[in-house]
Amino acid sequence: MLTWTYKVVDFFYPKTVDKLDDFGIQKGDVVVDYGCGPGRYVRKASELVGAEGLVYAADIHELAIEAVQKEIVRHRLENVEPVLINGYDSGLDSGCADMVYALDMFHHVGASNRFLAELNRILKRDGVLILEDGHQSREKTLRKVKDSGFWDIESESKGHLRCRPRG
Repeated sequence: MLTWTYKVVDFFYPKTVDKLDDFGIQKGDVVVDYGCGPGRYVRKASELVGAEGLVYAADIHELAIEAVQKEIVRHRLENVEPVLINGYDSGLDSGCADMVYALDMFHHVGASNRFLAELNRILKRDGVLILEDGHQSREKTLRKVKDSGFWDIESESKGHLRCRPRG
């Protein structure tokens, strides 16, 4: 159902995935698409990091991972690796990512401090977190991020926060 919904939205708004162009993803980066769902951004992320880079498509739902695996095969995305998350443990190595982006999913997170701690753990100290509000107010997103103690907010745009690991 979710995959179908995204296909309808993307049909009417085909530039949705182009938001990744604004994040500063570079060739050779290791990027984590955290809460990737059916993989609507993995193809674009794969293109941006290039053959030298890597995209971890991470989600807690097995059906999402199955959908990502189909995208990998369909589009020959050799630099995309699906990751099934267990609770708030991604299983990824500490400091493995240049960038983590979490798009349209933060409002679903129950334990925001545990979630934000995990993102902090997997991100390099000079890495970047891109966090969309999802279906919650910016005020609520800001409060959760600040209360976690893990992040400095580098900038805000209409669509997302850009954060750096604290300390």
